[in-house]
Amino acid sequence: MKTNFDWWEVDIIFRVTGRGRIGADGLAFWYTESKGAYDGPVFGSSDKWVGLGIFFDSFDNDNKHNNPYIMAVVNDGTQEFDHPNDGTTQLLAGCLRDFRNKPFPTRAKIEYYQNTLTVLFLSGMTNNEQDFEVCLRAENVVLPKYGHFGVSAATGGLADDHDVLHFLTTSLHPPGQAPIPPGSLHVSDEEQRKLSQEYADYQRKLEQQKEEYHREHPEAARKDKDSEFEEWFESDNQRELRQIFTGQSQMFEMMRELNRKLDEVVGRQERTLSLLSSVQAGVAPPGGAGQAPGQPVLVDTIRRHEVELVLSNTNAILNAARDIKTLTQEVHARSDSILQNQARQPTAQVQSVGYDMASLVSEMRDGLNTVKRDVAAASQRLGGGNGSPGGCPPRTTCLSTTYFLVFGALQVAIIVGYSLWKDNREAQAKKFY
Repeated sequence: MKTNFDWWEVDIIFRVTGRGRIGADGLAFWYTESKGAYDGPVFGSSDKWVGLGIFFDSFDNDNKHNNPYIMAVVNDGTQEFDHPNDGTTQLLAGCLRDFRNKPFPTRAKIEYYQNTLTVLFLSGMTNNEQDFEVCLRAENVVLPKYGHFGVSAATGGLADDHDVLHFLTTSLHPPGQAPIPPGSLHVSDEEQRKLSQEYADYQRKLEQQKEEYHREHPEAARKDKDSEFEEWFESDNQRELRQIFTGQSQMFEMMRELNRKLDEVVGRQERTLSLLSSVQAGVAPPGGAGQAPGQPVLVDTIRRHEVELVLSNTNAILNAARDIKTLTQEVHARSDSILQNQARQPTAQVQSVGYDMASLVSEMRDGLNTVKRDVAAASQRLGGGNGSPGGCPPRTTCLSTTYFLVFGALQVAIIVGYSLWKDNREAQAKKFY
Protein backbone atom coordinates (compact mmCIF):
# COMPACT_ATOMS: atom_id res chain seq x y z
CA MET A 1 0.00 0.00 0.00
CA LYS A 2 1.47 3.33 -1.08
CA THR A 3 1.57 6.46 1.01
CA ASN A 4 -1.02 9.20 0.58
CA PHE A 5 1.06 12.15 1.86
CA ASP A 6 3.91 14.18 0.39
CA TRP A 7 6.23 14.69 3.36
CA TRP A 8 7.11 12.22 6.08
CA GLU A 9 9.38 11.27 8.97
CA VAL A 10 10.52 7.74 9.88
CA ASP A 11 11.92 6.70 13.26
CA ILE A 12 13.94 3.45 13.24
CA ILE A 13 15.43 1.65 16.23
CA PHE A 14 17.69 -1.29 15.43
CA ARG A 15 20.65 -3.35 16.59
CA VAL A 16 23.58 -4.65 14.57
CA THR A 17 25.61 -7.21 16.52
CA GLY A 18 28.31 -9.68 15.61
CA ARG A 19 31.22 -11.59 17.12
CA GLY A 20 33.82 -10.22 14.73
CA ARG A 21 35.57 -6.88 14.80
CA ILE A 22 34.44 -6.33 11.21
CA GLY A 23 30.82 -6.76 10.20
CA ALA A 24 28.97 -7.47 6.98
CA ASP A 25 27.12 -6.36 5.03
CA GLY A 26 24.64 -3.89 6.44
CA LEU A 27 21.07 -2.66 6.79
CA ALA A 28 19.05 -0.47 4.42
CA PHE A 29 15.99 1.78 4.66
CA TRP A 30 13.96 2.15 1.49
CA TYR A 31 11.42 4.59 0.10
CA THR A 32 10.67 3.41 -3.43
CA GLU A 33 7.98 3.79 -6.01
CA SER A 34 7.40 0.01 -6.19
CA LYS A 35 8.10 -2.89 -3.86
CA GLY A 36 11.51 -4.50 -4.07
CA ALA A 37 12.57 -8.13 -4.15
CA TYR A 38 13.38 -10.04 -0.97
CA ASP A 39 16.59 -11.57 -2.33
CA GLY A 40 18.10 -8.67 -4.27
CA PRO A 41 21.80 -7.80 -4.55
CA VAL A 42 21.62 -4.44 -2.73
CA PHE A 43 21.46 -5.08 1.02
CA GLY A 44 18.89 -7.79 0.48
CA SER A 45 16.65 -5.84 -1.91
CA SER A 46 16.46 -5.24 -5.66
CA ASP A 47 18.77 -3.01 -7.66
CA LYS A 48 17.79 -0.16 -10.02
CA TRP A 49 15.17 1.13 -7.66
CA VAL A 50 13.22 4.35 -8.11
CA GLY A 51 13.41 6.41 -4.95
CA LEU A 52 15.63 6.69 -1.89
CA GLY A 53 17.89 4.27 -0.09
CA ILE A 54 19.56 4.98 3.28
CA PHE A 55 22.33 2.40 3.70
CA PHE A 56 23.99 1.50 6.99
CA ASP A 57 27.03 -0.13 5.40
CA SER A 58 29.27 -2.09 7.80
CA PHE A 59 31.70 -3.78 5.36
CA ASP A 60 34.63 -2.05 3.65
CA ASN A 61 34.54 -3.24 0.03
CA ASP A 62 36.92 -0.60 -1.36
CA ASN A 63 39.47 -1.11 1.47
CA LYS A 64 39.63 2.61 2.27
CA HIS A 65 38.96 2.12 6.00
CA ASN A 66 35.85 4.29 5.87
CA ASN A 67 33.29 1.89 7.32
CA PRO A 68 30.83 1.61 9.05
CA TYR A 69 29.29 4.35 6.94
CA ILE A 70 25.81 5.83 6.58
CA MET A 71 24.89 7.10 3.11
CA ALA A 72 21.88 8.30 1.14
CA VAL A 73 21.54 7.24 -2.50
CA VAL A 74 18.81 8.45 -4.87
CA ASN A 75 18.18 6.33 -7.97
CA ASP A 76 15.93 6.93 -10.95
CA GLY A 77 15.79 3.27 -11.95
CA THR A 78 18.66 3.35 -14.45
CA GLN A 79 21.76 2.99 -12.24
CA GLU A 80 23.21 -0.12 -10.69
CA PHE A 81 24.64 0.17 -7.21
CA ASP A 82 28.44 0.47 -7.22
CA HIS A 83 29.40 -2.34 -4.82
CA PRO A 84 33.21 -2.29 -5.43
CA ASN A 85 33.38 1.38 -4.35
CA ASP A 86 30.73 1.08 -1.61
CA GLY A 87 28.51 3.48 -3.57
CA THR A 88 30.78 6.47 -2.99
CA THR A 89 30.38 7.53 -6.62
CA GLN A 90 26.59 7.65 -6.31
CA LEU A 91 25.88 8.84 -2.79
CA LEU A 92 23.98 12.04 -2.13
CA ALA A 93 25.52 12.62 1.31
CA GLY A 94 26.78 10.56 4.21
CA CYS A 95 28.65 10.35 7.49
CA LEU A 96 31.13 7.99 9.14
CA ARG A 97 29.46 6.52 12.24
CA ASP A 98 29.86 3.25 14.13
CA PHE A 99 26.63 1.38 14.89
CA ARG A 100 27.83 -2.17 15.64
CA ASN A 101 27.83 -3.86 19.06
CA LYS A 102 26.53 -0.91 21.06
CA PRO A 103 25.18 -1.20 24.62
CA PHE A 104 21.93 0.50 23.67
CA PRO A 105 19.87 0.19 20.48
CA THR A 106 20.92 2.41 17.60
CA ARG A 107 18.37 4.95 16.41
CA ALA A 108 17.89 6.98 13.23
CA LYS A 109 15.36 9.65 12.29
CA ILE A 110 14.87 10.17 8.56
CA GLU A 111 12.89 13.27 7.58
CA TYR A 112 11.79 14.36 4.11
CA TYR A 113 10.07 17.75 4.13
CA GLN A 114 9.87 20.43 1.45
CA ASN A 115 12.35 18.50 -0.76
CA THR A 116 14.93 18.50 2.05
CA LEU A 117 16.31 15.21 3.35
CA THR A 118 17.66 15.12 6.92
CA VAL A 119 19.05 12.11 8.80
CA LEU A 120 19.59 12.30 12.58
CA PHE A 121 21.59 9.53 14.21
CA LEU A 122 21.94 8.18 17.76
CA SER A 123 24.95 5.88 18.01
CA GLY A 124 23.68 3.74 20.90
CA MET A 125 26.33 4.73 23.44
CA THR A 126 23.54 6.34 25.48
CA ASN A 127 19.78 6.08 25.54
CA ASN A 128 19.27 9.82 25.88
CA GLU A 129 17.09 11.21 23.11
CA GLN A 130 18.88 14.57 23.33
CA ASP A 131 22.09 13.00 21.99
CA PHE A 132 20.89 12.94 18.39
CA GLU A 133 23.43 14.38 15.95
CA VAL A 134 23.00 15.42 12.34
CA CYS A 135 24.41 12.79 10.01
CA LEU A 136 23.45 14.36 6.69
CA ARG A 137 21.27 17.07 5.20
CA ALA A 138 20.58 17.50 1.50
CA GLU A 139 18.34 20.00 -0.25
CA ASN A 140 16.55 19.90 -3.61
CA VAL A 141 15.96 16.15 -3.29
CA VAL A 142 13.12 15.00 -5.55
CA LEU A 143 11.50 11.69 -4.60
CA PRO A 144 8.36 9.95 -5.87
CA LYS A 145 5.25 11.63 -4.53
CA TYR A 146 3.82 8.35 -3.25
CA GLY A 147 5.79 5.23 -2.47
CA HIS A 148 6.48 2.26 -0.20
CA PHE A 149 8.57 2.13 2.96
CA GLY A 150 10.75 -0.86 3.73
CA VAL A 151 13.76 -2.25 5.56
CA SER A 152 16.18 -4.92 4.36
CA ALA A 153 19.52 -6.38 5.46
CA ALA A 154 22.24 -8.62 4.11
CA THR A 155 25.18 -10.52 5.54
CA GLY A 156 28.14 -12.41 4.14
CA GLY A 157 31.03 -14.50 5.36
CA LEU A 158 31.30 -12.21 8.40
CA ALA A 159 27.86 -12.80 9.85
CA ASP A 160 26.01 -10.03 11.68
CA ASP A 161 22.59 -9.99 13.29
CA HIS A 162 20.34 -7.14 12.13
CA ASP A 163 17.34 -6.63 14.42
CA VAL A 164 14.77 -3.90 13.76
CA LEU A 165 13.06 -3.11 17.07
CA HIS A 166 10.96 -0.11 16.10
CA PHE A 167 9.71 1.40 12.84
CA LEU A 168 7.35 4.38 13.06
CA THR A 169 6.20 6.49 10.12
CA THR A 170 4.70 9.96 10.61
CA SER A 171 3.20 12.18 7.95
CA LEU A 172 4.27 15.82 7.83
CA HIS A 173 2.13 18.70 6.61
CA PRO A 174 2.79 22.43 6.22
CA PRO A 175 1.22 24.67 8.88
CA GLY A 176 -2.52 25.03 8.35
CA GLN A 177 -2.75 22.15 5.86
CA ALA A 178 -3.16 19.18 8.19
CA PRO A 179 -5.92 16.81 7.04
CA ILE A 180 -9.10 16.62 9.08
CA PRO A 181 -9.66 13.12 10.47
CA PRO A 182 -12.80 11.58 8.97
CA GLY A 183 -15.83 11.01 11.14
CA SER A 184 -15.86 7.32 10.30
CA LEU A 185 -13.06 6.79 12.76
CA HIS A 186 -15.40 7.48 15.68
CA VAL A 187 -16.15 4.30 17.63
CA SER A 188 -19.55 3.94 19.23
CA ASP A 189 -20.06 2.72 22.79
CA GLU A 190 -21.45 -0.61 21.64
CA GLU A 191 -18.46 -1.29 19.40
CA GLN A 192 -16.10 -0.27 22.20
CA ARG A 193 -17.75 -2.73 24.62
CA LYS A 194 -17.55 -5.43 21.97
CA LEU A 195 -13.83 -4.82 21.42
CA SER A 196 -13.20 -4.84 25.18
CA GLN A 197 -15.01 -8.17 25.50
CA GLU A 198 -12.99 -9.66 22.65
CA TYR A 199 -9.76 -8.46 24.25
CA ALA A 200 -10.73 -10.00 27.61
CA ASP A 201 -11.56 -13.32 25.91
CA TYR A 202 -8.21 -13.25 24.15
CA GLN A 203 -6.38 -12.64 27.44
CA ARG A 204 -8.25 -15.52 29.10
CA LYS A 205 -7.42 -17.91 26.26
CA LEU A 206 -3.78 -16.85 26.40
CA GLU A 207 -3.56 -17.61 30.12
CA GLN A 208 -5.16 -21.03 29.56
CA GLN A 209 -2.65 -21.83 26.82
CA LYS A 210 0.21 -20.83 29.13
CA GLU A 211 -1.06 -23.14 31.87
CA GLU A 212 -1.45 -26.05 29.44
CA TYR A 213 2.07 -25.49 28.13
CA HIS A 214 3.52 -25.44 31.66
CA ARG A 215 1.69 -28.71 32.51
CA GLU A 216 3.05 -30.40 29.39
CA HIS A 217 6.59 -28.99 29.88
CA PRO A 218 7.36 -28.76 33.62
CA GLU A 219 11.12 -28.32 33.02
CA ALA A 220 10.50 -25.18 30.97
CA ALA A 221 8.27 -23.81 33.72
CA ARG A 222 10.97 -24.40 36.35
CA LYS A 223 13.56 -22.76 34.09
CA ASP A 224 11.29 -19.75 33.59
CA LYS A 225 10.97 -19.30 37.35
CA ASP A 226 14.74 -19.50 37.85
CA SER A 227 15.40 -17.01 35.07
CA GLU A 228 12.79 -14.70 36.55
CA PHE A 229 14.74 -14.46 39.80
CA GLU A 230 18.06 -14.22 37.99
CA GLU A 231 16.89 -11.13 36.14
CA TRP A 232 16.58 -9.30 39.43
CA PHE A 233 20.34 -9.43 40.02
CA GLU A 234 23.34 -8.48 37.92
CA SER A 235 26.73 -10.11 37.72
CA ASP A 236 30.03 -8.40 38.48
CA ASN A 237 30.82 -8.02 34.79
CA GLN A 238 27.44 -6.45 34.11
CA ARG A 239 27.91 -4.04 37.01
CA GLU A 240 31.39 -2.99 35.85
CA LEU A 241 30.17 -2.57 32.28
CA ARG A 242 27.23 -0.48 33.46
CA GLN A 243 29.54 1.74 35.55
CA ILE A 244 31.88 2.21 32.59
CA PHE A 245 29.07 3.27 30.30
CA THR A 246 27.61 5.53 32.99
CA GLY A 247 30.94 7.32 33.34
CA GLN A 248 31.29 7.64 29.58
CA SER A 249 27.78 9.04 29.35
CA GLN A 250 28.57 11.66 31.99
CA MET A 251 31.77 12.62 30.17
CA PHE A 252 29.84 12.91 26.93
CA GLU A 253 27.27 15.16 28.60
CA MET A 254 30.01 17.41 29.98
CA MET A 255 31.71 17.62 26.59
CA ARG A 256 28.42 18.49 24.92
CA GLU A 257 27.74 21.21 27.51
CA LEU A 258 31.24 22.64 27.05
CA ASN A 259 30.75 22.61 23.29
CA ARG A 260 27.48 24.49 23.66
CA LYS A 261 29.04 27.12 25.94
CA LEU A 262 31.99 27.49 23.57
CA ASP A 263 29.58 28.09 20.71
CA GLU A 264 27.86 30.79 22.77
CA VAL A 265 31.19 32.49 23.53
CA VAL A 266 32.20 32.38 19.86
CA GLY A 267 28.83 33.84 18.86
CA ARG A 268 29.13 36.68 21.35
CA GLN A 269 32.67 37.39 20.18
CA GLU A 270 31.56 37.55 16.55
CA ARG A 271 28.70 39.91 17.43
CA THR A 272 31.08 42.15 19.41
CA LEU A 273 33.58 42.25 16.55
CA SER A 274 30.85 43.14 14.07
CA LEU A 275 29.64 45.98 16.30
CA LEU A 276 33.18 47.32 16.73
CA SER A 277 33.81 47.19 12.99
CA SER A 278 30.55 49.02 12.29
CA VAL A 279 31.43 51.70 14.88
CA GLN A 280 34.91 52.21 13.42
CA ALA A 281 33.47 52.49 9.91
CA GLY A 282 30.93 55.08 11.11
CA VAL A 283 27.97 52.89 10.12
CA ALA A 284 25.00 52.37 12.41
CA PRO A 285 24.57 48.80 13.67
CA PRO A 286 22.14 46.65 11.65
CA GLY A 287 18.57 46.92 12.78
CA GLY A 288 18.84 50.51 14.01
CA ALA A 289 17.10 52.17 11.04
CA GLY A 290 14.33 49.66 10.49
CA GLN A 291 13.22 49.04 14.03
CA ALA A 292 9.59 48.35 14.66
CA PRO A 293 7.69 50.81 16.84
CA GLY A 294 7.80 49.94 20.49
CA GLN A 295 11.36 48.65 20.41
CA PRO A 296 14.03 50.57 22.34
CA VAL A 297 16.13 52.94 20.26
CA LEU A 298 19.79 52.04 20.15
CA VAL A 299 22.00 54.64 21.84
CA ASP A 300 24.95 55.92 19.84
CA THR A 301 28.27 54.43 20.95
CA ILE A 302 31.60 56.17 21.46
CA ARG A 303 33.21 57.65 18.37
CA ARG A 304 36.72 57.12 17.13
CA HIS A 305 37.85 60.69 17.76
CA GLU A 306 36.49 60.47 21.30
CA VAL A 307 38.54 57.34 21.88
CA GLU A 308 41.63 59.12 20.54
CA LEU A 309 40.93 62.11 22.81
CA VAL A 310 40.66 59.85 25.86
CA LEU A 311 43.90 58.13 24.94
CA SER A 312 45.72 61.44 24.45
CA ASN A 313 44.47 62.74 27.82
CA THR A 314 45.60 59.54 29.47
CA ASN A 315 49.05 59.86 27.91
CA ALA A 316 49.28 63.49 29.05
CA ILE A 317 48.38 62.49 32.61
CA LEU A 318 51.00 59.75 32.55
CA ASN A 319 53.65 62.16 31.27
CA ALA A 320 52.77 64.70 33.97
CA ALA A 321 52.98 62.02 36.65
CA ARG A 322 56.35 60.94 35.26
CA ASP A 323 57.62 64.55 35.37
CA ILE A 324 56.42 64.99 38.96
CA LYS A 325 58.18 61.79 39.93
CA THR A 326 61.41 62.98 38.30
CA LEU A 327 61.18 66.37 40.03
CA THR A 328 60.58 64.70 43.39
CA GLN A 329 63.62 62.50 42.91
CA GLU A 330 65.74 65.56 42.07
CA VAL A 331 64.51 67.36 45.22
CA HIS A 332 65.40 64.32 47.34
CA ALA A 333 68.82 64.09 45.71
CA ARG A 334 69.58 67.75 46.34
CA SER A 335 68.35 67.51 49.93
CA ASP A 336 70.60 64.52 50.55
CA SER A 337 73.59 66.36 49.05
CA ILE A 338 72.92 69.43 51.24
CA LEU A 339 72.68 67.25 54.35
CA GLN A 340 75.92 65.51 53.49
CA ASN A 341 77.69 68.86 53.00
CA GLN A 342 76.41 70.16 56.33
CA ALA A 343 77.40 66.93 58.06
CA ARG A 344 81.02 67.51 57.02
CA GLN A 345 81.06 70.92 58.79
CA PRO A 346 82.09 70.85 62.50
CA THR A 347 79.20 73.08 63.58
CA ALA A 348 76.50 71.25 61.68
CA GLN A 349 75.40 69.20 64.66
CA VAL A 350 75.39 71.99 67.30
CA GLN A 351 73.17 74.57 65.62
CA SER A 352 69.87 75.20 67.32
CA VAL A 353 66.47 75.51 65.77
CA GLY A 354 66.08 79.14 66.85
CA TYR A 355 69.28 80.21 65.13
CA ASP A 356 68.19 78.58 61.86
CA MET A 357 64.80 80.24 62.01
CA ALA A 358 66.31 83.66 62.74
CA SER A 359 68.76 83.37 59.87
CA LEU A 360 65.96 82.29 57.51
CA VAL A 361 63.71 85.17 58.56
CA SER A 362 66.52 87.70 58.15
CA GLU A 363 67.33 86.26 54.74
CA MET A 364 63.71 86.61 53.74
CA ARG A 365 63.56 90.21 55.02
CA ASP A 366 66.66 91.15 53.04
CA GLY A 367 65.23 89.56 49.91
CA LEU A 368 61.95 91.42 50.26
CA ASN A 369 63.75 94.72 50.81
CA THR A 370 65.84 94.10 47.70
CA VAL A 371 62.70 93.37 45.67
CA LYS A 372 61.06 96.58 46.95
CA ARG A 373 64.11 98.68 46.03
CA ASP A 374 64.22 97.15 42.55
CA VAL A 375 60.52 97.85 42.02
CA ALA A 376 60.90 101.45 43.20
CA ALA A 377 63.92 102.05 40.94
CA ALA A 378 62.06 100.60 37.95
CA SER A 379 59.07 102.82 38.67
CA GLN A 380 61.26 105.94 38.87
CA ARG A 381 62.94 105.09 35.57
CA LEU A 382 59.57 104.59 33.86
CA GLY A 383 58.25 107.88 35.32
CA GLY A 384 61.35 109.85 34.27
CA GLY A 385 61.02 108.65 30.69
CA ASN A 386 57.46 110.07 30.42
CA GLY A 387 58.61 113.66 31.39
CA SER A 388 56.86 113.89 34.79
CA PRO A 389 59.52 113.28 37.47
CA GLY A 390 57.48 114.74 40.30
CA GLY A 391 54.31 112.71 39.81
CA CYS A 392 53.41 109.22 40.91
CA PRO A 393 54.64 106.50 38.61
CA PRO A 394 51.98 104.79 36.53
CA ARG A 395 50.57 101.52 37.85
CA THR A 396 52.07 98.54 36.11
CA THR A 397 50.58 95.07 35.71
CA CYS A 398 53.84 93.16 36.07
CA LEU A 399 53.20 91.91 39.65
CA SER A 400 50.14 92.51 41.80
CA THR A 401 50.13 92.65 45.58
CA THR A 402 48.11 89.44 45.90
CA TYR A 403 50.51 87.39 43.78
CA PHE A 404 53.45 88.88 45.63
CA LEU A 405 52.05 87.91 49.06
CA VAL A 406 51.10 84.42 47.85
CA PHE A 407 54.55 83.70 46.48
CA GLY A 408 56.14 85.15 49.61
CA ALA A 409 54.03 82.93 51.90
CA LEU A 410 54.80 79.90 49.73
CA GLN A 411 58.51 80.61 49.96
CA VAL A 412 58.31 80.99 53.76
CA ALA A 413 56.41 77.69 54.06
CA ILE A 414 58.98 75.86 51.94
CA ILE A 415 61.89 77.26 53.92
CA VAL A 416 60.26 76.46 57.29
CA GLY A 417 59.41 72.93 56.16
CA TYR A 418 62.91 72.33 54.89
CA SER A 419 64.38 73.60 58.19
CA LEU A 420 62.16 71.33 60.26
CA TRP A 421 63.01 68.34 58.06
CA LYS A 422 66.73 69.10 58.28
CA ASP A 423 66.58 69.43 62.09
CA ASN A 424 64.73 66.12 62.30
CA ARG A 425 67.42 64.40 60.23
CA GLU A 426 70.15 65.91 62.37
CA ALA A 427 68.38 64.77 65.55
CA GLN A 428 68.16 61.23 64.19
CA ALA A 429 71.85 61.35 63.27
CA LYS A 430 72.69 62.43 66.83
CA LYS A 431 70.73 59.49 68.25
CA PHE A 432 72.47 57.11 65.87
CA TYR A 433 75.96 58.32 66.75
